[in-house]
Amino acid sequence: MPIVRALLNLRSLHWKIILLVIMSCTAMALTVGVLVHASTLRRSMHEGAAKAILALDREMQEARDSGQAPPFATPGELPAALRYQVERHGRGTLYENDPPAPVFWAARKEGGQLYATSIDMTGDLLTRQALDRHLWKYSLATLAVVVPLTALATEVPARRLRRVAHTARRITEGDMNARTGMGRSGGDEITDISATVDSMADSLQERITAEQRFTADVAHELRTPLMGLVTSAGLLPEGETTELVRGRVRVLRDLVEDLMEISRLDAGAEQFQPREVVLAEMVGESVARTGLTVNVTTVDSVVAVTDPRRLDRIIANLVVNAHRHGATPVEITVAGRTIRVRDHGAGFPPDLLARGPERFRTGVAERGRGHGLGLTIALGQAQVIGATLDFTNHPEDGGAVAVVRLPDDSPSGS
Repeated sequence: MPIVRALLNLRSLHWKIILLVIMSCTAMALTVGVLVHASTLRRSMHEGAAKAILALDREMQEARDSGQAPPFATPGELPAALRYQVERHGRGTLYENDPPAPVFWAARKEGGQLYATSIDMTGDLLTRQALDRHLWKYSLATLAVVVPLTALATEVPARRLRRVAHTARRITEGDMNARTGMGRSGGDEITDISATVDSMADSLQERITAEQRFTADVAHELRTPLMGLVTSAGLLPEGETTELVRGRVRVLRDLVEDLMEISRLDAGAEQFQPREVVLAEMVGESVARTGLTVNVTTVDSVVAVTDPRRLDRIIANLVVNAHRHGATPVEITVAGRTIRVRDHGAGFPPDLLARGPERFRTGVAERGRGHGLGLTIALGQAQVIGATLDFTNHPEDGGAVAVVRLPDDSPSGS
């Protein structure tokens, strides 16, 4: 399903926001944890040193008051770092986290005699370790709450963005009735984008409708005077000038017929009338009716259910276009339900490959001159019979390549 694929797309904005939130929460938890740990450790060391000094002072005072022996120490009993402090400053403190238990030392030297004592720091160490564990535990608990909430909160705008993207794709594919349906006001950026897409679609549909109406009006307005021209040309005496006039009239008649066909396609008046045809034989007959030289190759002969009149129109227009705008030899290959028409000219122009054929546009000068209606009619008739028509250029030898693919739901045979 598209929604499932969108949710599983790890490169989507939805997952990027979630990842950003995770990284932000993790960075904050690490920063707070490190600061709290360092602050607690400094306070613990400060308090431990004070307690050790106080304990040494108390023991020496009690020894003086009671006459008992004070807490003497030999240099070998003290850690080397503590001995160094005492030798330099006459006193010192040192935290030692060695088995069997952590201790804080305090030592001093008076009257040439060394005194020292230590206090147990096990309780302090356990307190700091418990604090670290609680920091990690509650940080993970916070992530476990924040991440799902972030996923839920970002899914709504992500779904709206996917809807806008889906609508834009439908418009690109030719569905001019596609709209986002999100309204034109809402205050946020996604609503602005959706409103812009809908406005673009409305404007595009109006332009296309105006172009279709213009095409239909021109065709109908030219039809009546054209019939008079055809009749008048037939009454002219034979001669070179007459043939020239009749040739121009035939060109004008073909143009009007093409315009009438395009107007019918635009109006949806063309109806699909299927019947079984042997595809290779039909292609050969269509090529023969054009009167043009084409090399036809059959790889696989099939029986297809299609509208032969419309398919004949598609093939004829592709062949005429290849001869008029390309270069010989023109080749047709029939393989199953695929018909491939290729010429050896300069190839289709980049704008046609990017946007498809457009009426009254013939592309670059190297592709010749014309009205730009042949490929438009072929594409429209392909849509009527449910076929696809793709335009490419040959990657190696150059030349334009048009590929017609009939639907696969028709019965086949050899």
